Amino acid sequence: MDELIAVVDAAGRGVPVRHHWSKVVGAGRANEGLRADWQEHLALVAAECGFEYVRFHGLFHDDMFVCRVDADGTAHYNFQYVDALFDRLLELGVRPFVEFGFCPGDLAREKATVFWWGAHGSPPKDLGRWCELVERTVCHWITRYGIDEVASWYFEVWNEPNLKPFFAGSRSEYFALYAATARTLKALDPRLRVGGPSTSNFVPDARFDGETEDLSCHTIAGPDVLDALDWQPVWVEWFLRRCHDEGVPVDFVSCHPYPTDWALDEHGQGAKLTRDVEATPCDLALVRKLVEASRFPEAEIHLTEWSSSSSSRDFTHDTLPAATFVVRAMTSSLGVVDSLAYWTFTDVFEEVGAGETLFHGGFGMVTLPGIVKPTFHAFRMLHALGDRLLHRSEGLCVTRNSRTGALAAIAYVYPPEVTRSVPASFSSREVADRTAAIGLPRVLELTLTGLVPADEVRVEILDDQAGDALSAWRAVDCPAEPTREQVRVLRAAARATKIEFVRADAAGTALVRRELRPWSVVLVTTGPARSSGSS
Repeated sequence: MDELIAVVDAAGRGVPVRHHWSKVVGAGRANEGLRADWQEHLALVAAECGFEYVRFHGLFHDDMFVCRVDADGTAHYNFQYVDALFDRLLELGVRPFVEFGFCPGDLAREKATVFWWGAHGSPPKDLGRWCELVERTVCHWITRYGIDEVASWYFEVWNEPNLKPFFAGSRSEYFALYAATARTLKALDPRLRVGGPSTSNFVPDARFDGETEDLSCHTIAGPDVLDALDWQPVWVEWFLRRCHDEGVPVDFVSCHPYPTDWALDEHGQGAKLTRDVEATPCDLALVRKLVEASRFPEAEIHLTEWSSSSSSRDFTHDTLPAATFVVRAMTSSLGVVDSLAYWTFTDVFEEVGAGETLFHGGFGMVTLPGIVKPTFHAFRMLHALGDRLLHRSEGLCVTRNSRTGALAAIAYVYPPEVTRSVPASFSSREVADRTAAIGLPRVLELTLTGLVPADEVRVEILDDQAGDALSAWRAVDCPAEPTREQVRVLRAAARATKIEFVRADAAGTALVRRELRPWSVVLVTTGPARSSGSS
């Protein structure tokens, strides 16, 4: 039986570690944020997972009533819905990661190009009108919240403009939109942080020559071929080069490194393929390399959407393997980017309409009635990690809190038999169930030294028998329409991870030794260490 073995001294020096997993989290659209359940779910994940910013589409969509234009060309602005949403975000201690998009209908060149809710994914008919909208909106925020607060936000221009449904225009038109928006923001205050290009999935360079305007169609390849290709972020190098050449500001770079390839052929037929398990760490490292080699080497890197797949009907999202995948990807990418935003925190998400069942494979880490999924526990456990990295190996990461000296370690079992990012499961749970059944147990043997003698070490275990909402749902015969009492039971069961304790000996040494089931995630935490070492 394979073992996860490490001996870690609480007084070790360690190196700084940035919590890039809790900087930003995603949500569907602005109007959904006016719902009570959406706000309850955000309060939960902000408190327990530590998310600092939330990003969503649809800020300027017609259902937010921000801008309308009369027949005579007079523009009218109404910020009441936006105020209600942003006020609540700030009350919860979460800031907006502003995505400027999509167009209000009265400004859009084309209407209802994408999503069930009919987002107007096209360039504005008049860039001057667009800039007036941006200026009026940001000035309103500065008046309402103060420039110091607004300067702490981020402003991203559009969403996935390389895909036609999201931006019914060319790459050059996107750059013109970005440049006009960025200059409008900087004219208001140079401290306002702006970035892009917010493009979608990485693609193999065989399909991307650096000059392509539209990547909505490209060649299908099999998994073996995909692994051998050189994957590249769409438009990022071009975007940075063009911004430098034309003197356009860039404070941060954004794109969406989903570890999948949703390829289409010339007939619009597709294959949905999962990339290698190392796809995310490799993609993040490449973005860092490209930014550092650019004329904007100090730009922050915010990858504003990411999940195991880019489908809101992937049953894998509800499962324990999705949580293990999150932990593996995040701990394999330490110190590389400023944020990797999970898409999304809630199943209150209507891009293709409402989910038809309680567990419908939605992006969220919390279901519609507030039942937490294993991905919620993954982010909660990651949030418990400290700010100094003492040890990292495959399946294990140990940290210390530099202020208290307390240790926090996270261990996981991602079966080596699964060589790809957790496979998606679309038409049914069949693929997800097969994936969850793969793998053998592993033994965790973690020795912690330098603790306070007799101190308790807390061991929390998430596996298919504890804290797994889907297992709990199956245990009550998978009700399609759960009663209020069943929802209450499921909420409690989904929170019920296994808790054990180990006590340090007289020398301040504790041994945590456990056999872990496949796909388990374990959080080990201590009280303040005897010596916090140098930091």
